[in-house]
Amino acid sequence: MKHVGILAHSAEGSALCYLAACHEGIRRLGPHQHPDITLDVIAMGKSMAAWEQFDLPSIRATLTQTLERLDAAGCDFFICPDNTAHLALEAGNTSLPLPGLHIAEVVADYALSRKFRSLGVLGTKWTMDGSIYRDAFDRRGLKFHIPGEADRELINATIFEELCGGIFREETKADYQRIIRDLARAGCDAVVLGCTEIPLLITPEASPLPVLDSTRLLAQAAVDVALGARTQPSWRGGKIRSVDVTA
Repeated sequence: MKHVGILAHSAEGSALCYLAACHEGIRRLGPHQHPDITLDVIAMGKSMAAWEQFDLPSIRATLTQTLERLDAAGCDFFICPDNTAHLALEAGNTSLPLPGLHIAEVVADYALSRKFRSLGVLGTKWTMDGSIYRDAFDRRGLKFHIPGEADRELINATIFEELCGGIFREETKADYQRIIRDLARAGCDAVVLGCTEIPLLITPEASPLPVLDSTRLLAQAAVDVALGARTQPSWRGGKIRSVDVTA
């Protein structure tokens, strides 16, 4: 089995991804069994000022330090359970120390396999306004939708002020459910939980639309790679230009 590296950025989502990978391993291999997993993190707080300035090279340099440590630990490939961080991983021309699965590619492939065609995306302001899901969807002919400006601001604020700190309020859940209902009325047939903390607030049972849980889909794809059911990824950062199921 291959050794999985988890490039963590925010704590709650990374912990969920780690547990999801362990649980997927147990489901497929039996009690107490899963691939080797190493999780490494440099506190997200060290990058928050850079995020507010949208200084992607600085953030990428910090994430690369984590990848260097995962490489030194013997990991064969990495996953990053932070959707927004992929904007930084895509920036720059130098190769990352390890190959990795790209979270938006994993989610887009899953959407295509389930015949979803028009998807709403929830996440940080950088994820919703940025290119990672737009590009992945465009390559597959999928439609991309995001909430209106006021709701994007609400989602971004609650991610950082509540979800990243392990705070999950019923009032916030109700707001997200309303926003998802609005996406359904706009013609979406599914919603991407494109921040790895959102699945801790919105479960499939609580969502007005079918959910694409980016955290758990990434964990499942990582176990696929580790067990040889999915090709070893070749992506080492930078923009993805064509559909590649190994990315």
